[in-house]
Amino acid sequence: MYVGFIGLGVMGQPMALNLARAGTPLVVWNRTPGRSESLRAAGAEVAAGPAEVFERARTVILMLADEAAMDAVLARGTADFASLVSGHTVVHMGTTSAEYSAGLQDDVRSAGGRYVEAPVSGSRVPAERGELVGMLAGEDDAVRAVRPVLAPMCAETFECGPVPGALLMKFSVNLFLITLVTGLAEAFHFADRHGLDQRLLRDVLDAGPMASAVSRAKGAKLLSRDFTVQAAAADVLKNNRLIAEAARKADLPSPLLDVCHALYGETVELGHGGEDMAAVVRALESRSGRPAAS
Repeated sequence: MYVGFIGLGVMGQPMALNLARAGTPLVVWNRTPGRSESLRAAGAEVAAGPAEVFERARTVILMLADEAAMDAVLARGTADFASLVSGHTVVHMGTTSAEYSAGLQDDVRSAGGRYVEAPVSGSRVPAERGELVGMLAGEDDAVRAVRPVLAPMCAETFECGPVPGALLMKFSVNLFLITLVTGLAEAFHFADRHGLDQRLLRDVLDAGPMASAVSRAKGAKLLSRDFTVQAAAADVLKNNRLIAEAARKADLPSPLLDVCHALYGETVELGHGGEDMAAVVRALESRSGRPAAS
């Protein structure tokens, strides 16, 4: 039985490649056709459009940029939506608002389909290595059926109850990630402005209890000034906005997140939205009125 995969962006392409390399019978589609060629080479079949993916696969994974892209692919709001999703399991692995996901679940189930929320924690490198952490929400039988499908992409998966529990869990994880990386960038900026050796800062952090895979990966980027994208600043800004909106709706304070929101907004306005999230240091440099000293 084929599995469908729609959305072959920075994260989606390596995720789909891991499925194909694991022997999953896979049919894929991406709006930009060139992104499908590596999948074709890995043995996946490339569909002419989303309808063909749904025609050939009963389980369809969506790894799309935003809610508008999701609605467009699913023909949501048209008569074609029900014919696409009826009898299918739609697996939403991207990041949208919790309210959007809950509404989409209702529509899919009303049309005779099943729905699983399955966002992941991790950036491009963990995606390439099949080391993402998956969070699952939905009806128990649908989650049980989807969980083994995700195994080639995820080192671990966790069940988070009903929709939108998985997205809210991802928001919680990303809140910590965003504030962590922003704090790391500020620490490197602080050391730089005081004339300290940033390599020494990196070594001290690596030797101590605050070291982590994130601090090592992002510290290396800050040290080398190599902001090749793993998690794009523009995507982080979108996540930040979604988390902040969820906090407001729950009447929760998010003071650290709000500062990060402003800094990532400035990073994108400065033209660095396509760079890695560690490029948030550029906003700090802009506020201090000069580029990095080292």
